Amino acid sequence: MKTEPLILQVVGYQNSGKTTVAENILRYLTKKGYKAGSFKHHGHGGTPLLPKDKDSTRLLQAGSLLSGVSGEGLLTLSTNIQLDWMAIYQLAEIDVLLIEGYKQKNYDKIVCIRSEEEIGLLRQLSNIVAIISWIPLHNENNVFSINDDQYCVWLSEYIENKMKGLKC
Repeated sequence: MKTEPLILQVVGYQNSGKTTVAENILRYLTKKGYKAGSFKHHGHGGTPLLPKDKDSTRLLQAGSLLSGVSGEGLLTLSTNIQLDWMAIYQLAEIDVLLIEGYKQKNYDKIVCIRSEEEIGLLRQLSNIVAIISWIPLHNENNVFSINDDQYCVWLSEYIENKMKGLKC
């Protein structure tokens, strides 16, 4: 049965620590027994880089609408068409989907802040549930240091409560 995963976003400006935070969260959730998935928005403009001189890339460039390669339990897909990527994640029946990027989507957000110049982002975004910061932030809720993985523990409890239908 296809089910909607709990979706959380990790957002912030470039080099704010989004990927590091997402990696830490994914490792922690996996150890806790969650089936977690991730999706990264390529927000730097242009097409994401594909591996050069790989057969699947060559086939995609030759006109294949969908090109994939599989081996040792790893499946990689590339496409030139718009796909409902959420449907792909639903097929995997994951519990939690961590999306890196897509700041304006309406999902619960973990915001990464590296400097004081980035604090304005907190006023521009909706559904902020936690802030992972490189600098002290005193007037915000659920603020964690980038150097302290305690945010993984907090987020795990947050996810458990959301999945139980409790108000967070």
